[in-house]
Amino acid sequence: MEDKNIVIIGGGFAGINLAMDLAGAEGINVTLVDKNNYNHFTPLLYQLAAGFLDVSSISIPFRTLFKGKKNLHFRMGELEKIIPEERKVVLPAETISYDYLVIATGTKPNYFGMENIQKYALPMKSIDDAVRLRNFLLSETEKYIQSDDEVEKRKMRNIVIAGAGPSGVELAGILSEVRNQILEDIYPELDEDRMNIYLVDAASSVLPPMAEKSQKYARKCLEDMGVHVQLEKMVSDYKEDKVEFKDGSFIETKTLIWAAGVTGFRLDGFPDDCYQKGNRLKVNEYNEVAGTENIYAIGDSCIMTSDPNFQKGHPQLASVAKQQGEAMAKNFMALVKGQKQEPFKYKDKGTMAIIGRNRAVADLTFPEKTITGWTAWVAWITVHLFLLLSYRNQVRTMWNWANSFFSDGHSQGILVGQLPKRSSPEDKMNENDFPLIKSEKNETI
Repeated sequence: MEDKNIVIIGGGFAGINLAMDLAGAEGINVTLVDKNNYNHFTPLLYQLAAGFLDVSSISIPFRTLFKGKKNLHFRMGELEKIIPEERKVVLPAETISYDYLVIATGTKPNYFGMENIQKYALPMKSIDDAVRLRNFLLSETEKYIQSDDEVEKRKMRNIVIAGAGPSGVELAGILSEVRNQILEDIYPELDEDRMNIYLVDAASSVLPPMAEKSQKYARKCLEDMGVHVQLEKMVSDYKEDKVEFKDGSFIETKTLIWAAGVTGFRLDGFPDDCYQKGNRLKVNEYNEVAGTENIYAIGDSCIMTSDPNFQKGHPQLASVAKQQGEAMAKNFMALVKGQKQEPFKYKDKGTMAIIGRNRAVADLTFPEKTITGWTAWVAWITVHLFLLLSYRNQVRTMWNWANSFFSDGHSQGILVGQLPKRSSPEDKMNENDFPLIKSEKNETI
């Protein structure tokens, strides 16, 4: 019997865990397709943006991961379209045939139709986004020191983070630590109120999915650290260096960081009725895409409502994506052997978020309880270290964390590339303003 060809589109948590679990599987060839040639650890992007981690700490080339695994293959490229009736996927330079296709494309920022936000806000969904944000913050600080224009300095002084979910809370926390513990030593020319951090959200609490105890603790920590938390504030526009809200108020700023929601990708080859809210592909309990044959979706790109504990779909978390990738691998190995597949059941182990040093929250499932403070902080560090894909990543991340903890500093204060002049949101930054970043051994990542 010929080997079955499995094509995976997307190398995030879901896609890479599926591929790695199929390494060495008899009767299976795997081709993973991604627009980047590396996997990156999304939950730590904010630490890259804040300068506490470098790129190589949270990313690793796919070909490095696949080295020595003869049935795993990688192709770099963006998916152009799917031809289900021919069982083919079309890339810019190649068309690949499949027996089984898995969509694991993840999500992108959701700007809710606000054009100015999409054009001028700074998202944080990729390595490029995080490096661009870090460079922008460093550049604005240098400009602030040299400027005599008090009006412009007032705008530079404010940083607005839209979205008080885990990403927004963690970024607000780490930026406040940079301001409170690091800026004065590195930039002695700065005045005391150089950085005002605003965390805004349309919701009535920070960390909306978490327990009330976690929400209250996180908000108190942020406010104690000097973050201005403004809730029930819906962003409506960003123009003329002003973040505008639906209630008519505004905040002047040169820096709007967007962490206020995500949406899936619409792929050429699927009809509209394959999608539900948030552009998530509808799947059954085996992750098969509704109305298709031999096409599956896993991770953030899909929504499964057959699980009685998650009738509105699973949360878009790394833990769900990882478990779906692992379950899908077991089902594919069963398929090629003619054995029965098992429906996916999410094992919810809890949710956590870090606010700052010795400050974190964790809602545990077994036992059902909420922990805060140092204990939750240690738990967060441990879990995230083990989630990193390689020993190399774990060692580098631990080293950077230890350096930051014992030295009260961050090591990644180098501007990469030359930033364009940007005196207002109308001056959009361009991806080409930043060169590719290379790791050791000249591996482009």
